Amino acid sequence: MGMEVQKRAIDIGIIAKDIDAMMTFYGKVLGLELEASIPMPGGGTMNRFKVGDSIIKVIELEPSAPAESPPGGIRGATGYRYWTIHTPNLESVVNKIKDSGYKVVVPAKVIREGITIAIVADPDGNWVELLESS
Repeated sequence: MGMEVQKRAIDIGIIAKDIDAMMTFYGKVLGLELEASIPMPGGGTMNRFKVGDSIIKVIELEPSAPAESPPGGIRGATGYRYWTIHTPNLESVVNKIKDSGYKVVVPAKVIREGITIAIVADPDGNWVELLESS
């Protein structure tokens, strides 16, 4: 028997280099709802943004982390390199990101019938795939 899952979503934690820029990107540019800001054991703050039933935890550590993950997105290193948010308005989201001065790594493109993606970089360089299905 496999693991029983209690929630129909996953949560992801991002340790931020620049917390102010990350809060602006996820809160104001993407328009995600900030559910809570919670003190972290050992120092720092976890900021919980809602994405459907999932949570993006944007974390400011105190003291800060001693190392950074390698840049380069999908082909830059092993391990978690990107994650996906499904959206019904991909073009307007990508335009808002671009107009706000953030990097669009992969412009919107159809990857197979009914599936369009774009990949953007948050202020810390983490890749976020945006996916629209029709």
